[in-house]
Amino acid sequence: MTLDITGMGAVAAVGSTPEEIHHRLCQGRLGLAEVTAFDTSGFRQKHAYPITDQPPGSDVPMRASGFLHAAVRQALADAGIADRAASCPVLVGTTHREQRSVELWWRERHPVRFPDLNFDAGLRAEFGFTDTHTFANACSASLTMLGMAQDLIEHGLADTVVVAGTDVMTESTFGAFDRIQNVPDQVRPFDGSRRGMMMGEGAVAVVLERPGGDRGRARARLRGVGVNCDAAHATAPDAASVEAAVQQAHQRAGITADEVGLVMLHGTGTVLNDQAEAAVLHSVFGRVARQPMVTGIKSMTGHTLGGSGLLSLIVAAQSMRHGLVPPTAGLDELMPEAEGLDLVYGEARATDVALAQVHSIGMGGLNAIAIVEGVTS
Repeated sequence: MTLDITGMGAVAAVGSTPEEIHHRLCQGRLGLAEVTAFDTSGFRQKHAYPITDQPPGSDVPMRASGFLHAAVRQALADAGIADRAASCPVLVGTTHREQRSVELWWRERHPVRFPDLNFDAGLRAEFGFTDTHTFANACSASLTMLGMAQDLIEHGLADTVVVAGTDVMTESTFGAFDRIQNVPDQVRPFDGSRRGMMMGEGAVAVVLERPGGDRGRARARLRGVGVNCDAAHATAPDAASVEAAVQQAHQRAGITADEVGLVMLHGTGTVLNDQAEAAVLHSVFGRVARQPMVTGIKSMTGHTLGGSGLLSLIVAAQSMRHGLVPPTAGLDELMPEAEGLDLVYGEARATDVALAQVHSIGMGGLNAIAIVEGVTS
């Protein structure tokens, strides 16, 4: 069943609305900045892709919830359902939940309540929602929740579902990646000299509805979501499993590979992710008459973790709506495994494609692939 995406909201390092984020990505704007929220003197890495809303040299608790509320508020207003959304199921995907708030409680004794570590209580207090759920499902969390929302509507359990994702930087995860990888100067998906991922921050939300509403045209349409979990390795993606999720998404969407005009990469700029993802693209699209365009927004937003897949989907929807695809930044020398792919880099590219494929690949083999249909302005 094709479903309508009737509302969208997002905040990230490069902008505070979906329109602003897409516009700045098309300009090639980087959200790269020095980390000032905590002391980085013990780390090699000093930069990330933060939302610079804190006073320099300090941090405040509950930022992930604040960004989530901002994105949900935008999506509800965009869909025109703010006055009747309380009974809608709300599915939030995340990696950290409010882990940063716990760090601040431990280091600086900021008060924190354990119920606030999930997002349910805050959403209920802010919007009056009565059916809220938080899922900590690594980097594929928000697209996995999108697939669950599609199931809820298809099986008649809901007519409207709010799907969201949110994460902020935590000092512990920042330190962990500082220890286990080289120190990248920026995120460089599919570049031959890529050196690893860098963290970003943000939140994203969409309103998913059964088609046939009377409030106006959909912002985009969800055709299908494929999900799986192979558990093949703790960190390294398995190309065969990612491809299986792609094929499942195509089947659910009722499409073939040659209909896809745009691929939004997971594109973390890590050696193994980019190799696996390139292998999947060659296998899935190797025989189509026209290669889809390929781009990766983490090169400008950083890795926004649990919300990253849904953020890519919103950018895909905006790209098809406005006929302009943002480039992959930091792509100076194409890695050999990506030869033959139609990478968008250097500058934004005009497009008239109508169907996009969105990748989200999480640690532990958590894979989610979404197929979204564009709606033009």
